[in-house]
Amino acid sequence: MPALAVDATAPVAHAFGACDAARFAAPLLLGPADVVSAAAEKPAWSPDLSSALYNVDGWGAPYFFVNDDGDIAVRPHGAATLPGQEIDLAKVVARAAGQLSAGGLGLPLPLLVRFPDVLRHRVETLNAAFNYAVSSTGYGGRYQGVYPVKCNQDRYVVEDIVEFGAPFGFGLEAGSKPELLLTMSCLAARGSPDALLICNGYKDLEYISLALIARTMGLNTVIVLEQEEELDIVVEASRRLNIRPVVGMRAKLRTKHAGHFGATSGEKGKFGLNAAEILSVVAKLKALGMLDCLQLLHFHIGSQIPTTALLADGVGEAAQIYCELARLGAAMRVIDVGGGLGIDYDGTHSAETDMSVAYSLEEYAAAVVAAVGRVCDRKGVQHPVICSESGRALVSHHSVLVFEAFSASAPASNIDSATAYLLDELTDDCRGDYRNLMAAAVRGDFETCALYADQLKRRCAEQFKEGVLGLEHLAAVDGLCEIVARGMGAAERPRTYNINLSVFTSIPDMWAIEQLFPIIPIQRLQERPAVDGILSDLTCDSDGKVDHFIGGRSSLPLHELPSHGTRGYYLGMFLGGAYQEALGGLHNLFGGPSVVRVSQSDGPHCFAVTRAAPGPSCADVLRAMHHEPEVMFEVLKQRTTDDGATAAALARAFGAMPYLSFDNEVVEMASGMSSDSEGSAAGAAEDDDEWEFMRGLTV
Repeated sequence: MPALAVDATAPVAHAFGACDAARFAAPLLLGPADVVSAAAEKPAWSPDLSSALYNVDGWGAPYFFVNDDGDIAVRPHGAATLPGQEIDLAKVVARAAGQLSAGGLGLPLPLLVRFPDVLRHRVETLNAAFNYAVSSTGYGGRYQGVYPVKCNQDRYVVEDIVEFGAPFGFGLEAGSKPELLLTMSCLAARGSPDALLICNGYKDLEYISLALIARTMGLNTVIVLEQEEELDIVVEASRRLNIRPVVGMRAKLRTKHAGHFGATSGEKGKFGLNAAEILSVVAKLKALGMLDCLQLLHFHIGSQIPTTALLADGVGEAAQIYCELARLGAAMRVIDVGGGLGIDYDGTHSAETDMSVAYSLEEYAAAVVAAVGRVCDRKGVQHPVICSESGRALVSHHSVLVFEAFSASAPASNIDSATAYLLDELTDDCRGDYRNLMAAAVRGDFETCALYADQLKRRCAEQFKEGVLGLEHLAAVDGLCEIVARGMGAAERPRTYNINLSVFTSIPDMWAIEQLFPIIPIQRLQERPAVDGILSDLTCDSDGKVDHFIGGRSSLPLHELPSHGTRGYYLGMFLGGAYQEALGGLHNLFGGPSVVRVSQSDGPHCFAVTRAAPGPSCADVLRAMHHEPEVMFEVLKQRTTDDGATAAALARAFGAMPYLSFDNEVVEMASGMSSDSEGSAAGAAEDDDEWEFMRGLTV
């Protein structure tokens, strides 16, 4: 390290009026002229700039955008939405979370907002894309998709999809006995008679018997063999019930993609039959006189298929198997291409990561239809019905998770003159580092300045551990080094925003497989987001945070929290309608969010809340873990000694949601927020205070 000839025992002058302030402050402010100018002259901010900053048009189109009020708004009918039909998400939250006395619904946050109109649009758009691909290419078959309920088993989501899909013969896919029961019930009540009911997953006798019984109810049920031994169970059940089955097979393809979701495909995939097993099943069915029961081929390359080239390769391979089964005598009529239709989570429209895909829905449909048609034409096989299990693409957009940031870590602290004098009390070696640091700062030698700052902090930390220095000295040195770093142009560390949410419960894929979802403020987007922040949830777990965001960011541009005593800084997590609800657990016994169902209407705010439900209470989540809230309450009640107030408080606690509640909460979505200009002025004042301190230090 460069050394300076300094006398470590000499006193350090702190007299604020006795030093040459300009001589010391100027070096710390040195930097490229354009950077200094840009910091001094901030351009006006606008909703369009926020939209570009968060790439809303990239991942949100055609459903989400930033309106002129700086709020996230929803186009419930996609690009066909008329100007008077757009729904302001901030107003929805204000209505849902507002106090009952003020006309609100009084729902505690976090809040899941469902938009069934978006769900309808997704169903219609998927079917329109395939129907156009069929008609434009002269394909001889038709498209008839199914929704895999594992993506989101919520009753109203499944019922909506069946209702919206009935004109297209759209069906459902089940992967377990409970899912089979709900799909049977829903299709029997609301579905088209032609709708497929695809039975996937591991199967036992009870599962297969249930699927066969569904055929007696008029449901178009197909039992897909995931393993060769399942055929024996199908044969046994069909003979016992005297019901002739319709059977499909899941094939293990050689084609797979390299991303995280590609691990479920290929020759080593979890499910499916290889070539030898397929031939064995065909031979057994032929020997039993049941080869006509084999009518469907299913495969799955993996979720989030990145390109149509890979898609066409896999579909082409499967179509070859389909044609071979037809040649061998099976009564083939359906090719089920499985899932894989991807979502553009980061808005880049690229194949670089699992967070995006390099095609549109229309391009996906065209690639599938073309690949199947090309192989069947070459083999002289009749074009089959094309089925897909596109769950993620159907339900991801229809819901938004809204949660509140209720507090944030303080910005870097200033050091006043009283604290500054603590630096006089450092040991000789620390004082030497300190004086060398100051000398390097005066010279503008930022590299040397950083080296001495680092050495000073390390030396003081060691002396603190040995009991030589006090906590006040450590804080003074940390503050000094922070100011020096900022003076050299170092970026301020991201601040931590505490959010009223459990990542494990509501965004489990973000924790478990590092899936990224768009997270942005849902209001105040006409203001400059001047703070870089990370999000820390309520759980007692260091993993309960969000510190990776779309666009490769390790922090999220945020606004200063309201400083006037009201709550109301709300963030939205988008594109999370698939998997998150079912995968979420009960870590720390935080349950699910409150839920509202919002439809477009002709009312004054363009929306109507058609269903609202608070999230699970403390009693509910305790029951889920086999506790008995009623017994617990009685045990605690017996310990109370007052006139009933304590018992009433206990009862309220059992009935409340596990998340934080604020009794005096006032929901203000569009007013009362601190402005960008106020934030800028506050920041400028902090800078002035810091530099006043720095000007009081001399070599």
